[in-house]
Amino acid sequence: MFGALLISALATGNAGAAECPAFLDHDQRKLHSSTSVNLCDIAAGKPILVVNTASHCGYTGQFAGLEALHKKYQTEGLVVVGFASDDFRQEAATESEAATVCFKNFGVTFTMIAPGPVTGADANPVFQEIIAQSSAPRWNFTKYLIDQDGRVVKSFPSRTRPDDPELVRAVESLL
Repeated sequence: MFGALLISALATGNAGAAECPAFLDHDQRKLHSSTSVNLCDIAAGKPILVVNTASHCGYTGQFAGLEALHKKYQTEGLVVVGFASDDFRQEAATESEAATVCFKNFGVTFTMIAPGPVTGADANPVFQEIIAQSSAPRWNFTKYLIDQDGRVVKSFPSRTRPDDPELVRAVESLL
């Protein structure tokens, strides 16, 4: 019986893989890279913490806390994704400089997306859906916790640090 179900699932391309919400099914260019990532490939069926980032913001030090969350919970399924943006005029002048801030200064290993809009009509498709479900970021380092089904379950303002107990409890509730 199990073998027949497995063969049926494989034949339909549905071998237990979770459906991926359409707003995640876009190729996103990685920060300071010519390669892209489709968030469905890394996050389908997993909780995601989405953060709009900037290299020259008073909250830039939160990269360290985001990296700590990523390292602590990635084996349990949490996916952290940073979206570099200059919507609030605090992103580095070049992607090279932004990459230095993220990868060298803070040791970021979670997925970082190349700079683009996170507010307004031209917002990244991920942020268009986040805004439709929640609210637009009011400043850099706004954090959105998205459940395995693509629903924004909680948003956290810039001032909420990644190690804030409320944020950590919200993450743990989805794992």
